[in-house]
Amino acid sequence: MPVFERYIDIDYSGAETPISSLKGLRVYAADWVLPPKEIPPPAGPRKYWTRRGIAEWLREQLSGGKPTLVGIDHGFSFPLAYFKKHKLPPDWPSFLDDFRQHWPTDDENTYVEFLREDNRRTGDASWLRLTEQWTATAKSVFLFDVQGSVAKSTHAGLPWLRYLLQHGERRIHFWPFDGWDVPQGRSVVAEVYPSLWTRRFPAEDRNGDQQAAYSVAAWLRRADTDGSLPQFFNPMLEPEERNTAGIEGWILGVV
Repeated sequence: MPVFERYIDIDYSGAETPISSLKGLRVYAADWVLPPKEIPPPAGPRKYWTRRGIAEWLREQLSGGKPTLVGIDHGFSFPLAYFKKHKLPPDWPSFLDDFRQHWPTDDENTYVEFLREDNRRTGDASWLRLTEQWTATAKSVFLFDVQGSVAKSTHAGLPWLRYLLQHGERRIHFWPFDGWDVPQGRSVVAEVYPSLWTRRFPAEDRNGDQQAAYSVAAWLRRADTDGSLPQFFNPMLEPEERNTAGIEGWILGVV
């Protein structure tokens, strides 16, 4: 029996401001019966989603009683070296609060690029989280301006995870920070890496951003319905590695 009733993936973008309509922001959703389908933004003047719009829509979706598994393709935390450098407690909500204080990228007219110029609250582009070391092509969350980088989307997206954490009407399980085991009936938000799955599903007429969101939603649905999902929620890690990943986060699907 599947654990979830619905599967959502968000292909993220850190471009422009949080209220900019961005072609790179794509949302796909599926359930037990229906394969992934693209979800357009609410009717209005904007053709594409905004980061704020996605956060508000996702809060609404996760406030209902239907257990939902959500994948978002940006980093959810930083390497342990960052916590040590800035003397932060090994606590994810505290990390999000501290990050938002120095990187208020959810402010209406703020670009990640604006805050990069003089921001000292950062890390080294050579630092990798453990989950990135286990993933051949994953890049550092501090490595900007290269093809395939998630640094900008990570710095743009973290305040919106904090928003969901603080404003969700029903408690959301942020995996693995809230625990590796998922409580029955709870919706889950997890970090994903589309490159693991994009070639496993035919692209048909979808562009790259659409295919990324589609393929992750399709994989989440398949892994849950075929019973393989529990092994991905509990990767084979040594106790010390598990403790590190509980602070740094983990990419769902990396085993």
